[in-house]
Amino acid sequence: MKRILIIEDDLDIGELQLDYLEINGYDVELQTSGKEGLKHGLSNDFDLLIVDIMLPEVDGFEICKQVRAVKNIPILIVSAKKEDIDKIRGLGLGADDYIIKPFSPSELVARVKAHLARYERLIGNNQTPKKEIRIRGLIIDEMARKVYVNNQRVALTAKEFDLLLFLAKHPNRVFSKEDLFESIWGLESSGDITTITVHIRKIRGKIEKDPSNPQFIETVWGAGYMISV
Repeated sequence: MKRILIIEDDLDIGELQLDYLEINGYDVELQTSGKEGLKHGLSNDFDLLIVDIMLPEVDGFEICKQVRAVKNIPILIVSAKKEDIDKIRGLGLGADDYIIKPFSPSELVARVKAHLARYERLIGNNQTPKKEIRIRGLIIDEMARKVYVNNQRVALTAKEFDLLLFLAKHPNRVFSKEDLFESIWGLESSGDITTITVHIRKIRGKIEKDPSNPQFIETVWGAGYMISV
């Protein structure tokens, strides 16, 4: 049974999420304090984290940042904050998804299922992946989920790695933001385009010598992104 931690200070909303997830077979715990939620999330083994932004003592952004620094589990931000700047900040800190309140509980369950299924396939499938992909000075070790640029290790979040790997495994092909979102997140992309933009920017900042003049991930204006070889 997959374990999920919800950090939500609104007890009614938190219990609604908990009930729907438990009905669908998950082992769910609810924390209403940001400080205690962070402590609980770091000291226990959860398969997925759902966190609100506006929390007492420690906000959701800080929780996301600290958890992502040590864990690669899926992190879903659930918030009433609709501004793009909040989405960009949350995704930039390593969140895998950003869901705006109010939302349908069934949508939350669907997103949780999709993220857990994708994460499980990535870390526990029985297929033998290609060991390495080499593109000029870029090396992607698919099995170890490690990336090197000019023999220097580059730390990527789980979704950053997935996105880079996907593009590298389909060289010389342009993918739209919608295509990439559906392929990596496995969800409907409407309203979530900023996710791809943020992740591409973060990846470039880590693997490109000059992110403003990228040599690996190219932008094809009006069409999407590609890696050419």
